[in-house]
Amino acid sequence: MPATLRSLLDRRDLRLRMLTDADPDVAITWLHSSDLPDPTPFLGTGQALLTTGTQFDSDAEVSTEAADTYVRRLTDRGVVALGFGTEVVRAGTPDALVEACRAHGLPLFEVPYETSFIAVVQANAETIARDANARSAWALAAQRAISLAALRPDGLGATLAELSRQLDCWVGLLDVSGRIDREFPADGIPSDEREQLEAEGARLLRGGQRASLPMSTATGGFTLQTLGSGGHLDGVLAIATGSLDQAGREVVTAVIALAGLALQQNRELARARGLLRTGLLTMLSFGDPEVVETTSRELWGPLPTEPIRVAAIDVPDHQTDSVVDLLELWVQESPGQLFFAVDDALFLCVSAEDPRPVERLTTQYGLHAGLSDGAGYGYFGRARAEAVQALDRSREGRPGIVEFGDLARDGVLAHLAHTDAADIARAFLAPVTEHDAAAGTDLTRTLRTWLEQNCEYDRAAQVLGVHRHTARARIEHAARLLDRDLGLFATRADVWAAFVALPAA
Repeated sequence: MPATLRSLLDRRDLRLRMLTDADPDVAITWLHSSDLPDPTPFLGTGQALLTTGTQFDSDAEVSTEAADTYVRRLTDRGVVALGFGTEVVRAGTPDALVEACRAHGLPLFEVPYETSFIAVVQANAETIARDANARSAWALAAQRAISLAALRPDGLGATLAELSRQLDCWVGLLDVSGRIDREFPADGIPSDEREQLEAEGARLLRGGQRASLPMSTATGGFTLQTLGSGGHLDGVLAIATGSLDQAGREVVTAVIALAGLALQQNRELARARGLLRTGLLTMLSFGDPEVVETTSRELWGPLPTEPIRVAAIDVPDHQTDSVVDLLELWVQESPGQLFFAVDDALFLCVSAEDPRPVERLTTQYGLHAGLSDGAGYGYFGRARAEAVQALDRSREGRPGIVEFGDLARDGVLAHLAHTDAADIARAFLAPVTEHDAAAGTDLTRTLRTWLEQNCEYDRAAQVLGVHRHTARARIEHAARLLDRDLGLFATRADVWAAFVALPAA
């Protein structure tokens, strides 16, 4: 039982009498006695004061103004109750003081002459001590109950449920994406508070550092505590209580330790699952989908239905754990929608009809990704190679998805600039480019323009602003320098490929 004004009034040996109709259940952290006109410098919030009224004039009635000023000082300081000792300075409690306490909502009780102030102070101190002992005993019992709950099959869920029961409040666990994964009791908070919690939890997780944060809502308060180590957070524990006493904090600390241990064990298990996924990815790449399908169905659910598309995603090392944790959640929530594994890149296998998981992931984390064309599992290796090629092109620009189909539509020659053919192209064109540099001619630009204009001399001359005979002469000169017959399609294709490989030439 906490120390309150009621706990003092209920002590018959003290014979205290309530004089106002203010709340008697207000908690009293400590009791002081003082007859100073202004004792507030020596008082703290939540404390109560005992006085004999010496500070008031003993030869006359206490004035309304003096009583109001005195009580206002006490309430402004956070004093929660006032006790007046009678028959020491005056008989009874001054009417002006009673009215002032009523006006300011300050509980006022009368202490008879036979009851010493020290007896009242000691009674309050004994109640505080008993309450502290009771809270310590409760904390030990609660920690024991929570430890036993952690041994159950669903240790993490049982631990959180026991914490909710011990604190008699809502308790929730937010996963790595910031969404409420478990809660006790279920649906124990309104939807608007749920949205606030998830938004604040996601912000804490994005910070990547351990943190504890109080959060206020329209209907109450929450305490949020991240779980896991800095750099790899596993979730957020949310408790629907604005503040906790020392005993409550000890219990929550025990739960944080147990939850962290449970999540650490889950992470170790996730590493083992990751190695298994990598092995299954290799089997798929070598054309053995039957074993992979059977294994995946037992552990995670069926593989995505054919036709499928493979995505290769470039994930920085510091984001890998968070991305994998999120993908594990998606697999649990939607079995059969995706398969993933980490090898030289992160690979996602999704249904060709629904590549949205790839879009969600790249958008959320700002990643580069390549996406293959649709294929059956028998051609998984080819689809994986397509995804890697598209990823290489994606790395050249802003984060986002490059589809292999778009690369194919660009044509084969368009990809020469993204290969190692530049040195060969430079050497191939060197007779012409070096002649231009030495003689100040314009054969290189003329040759490229002529090819761009479908090898038509009139159109090339018009673009270059020269006579068509001049354009023809330059082309013939370039052919002699290259020692190639530019009348042949194969030679023209070679020269154009060299220009594509060296777009700045």
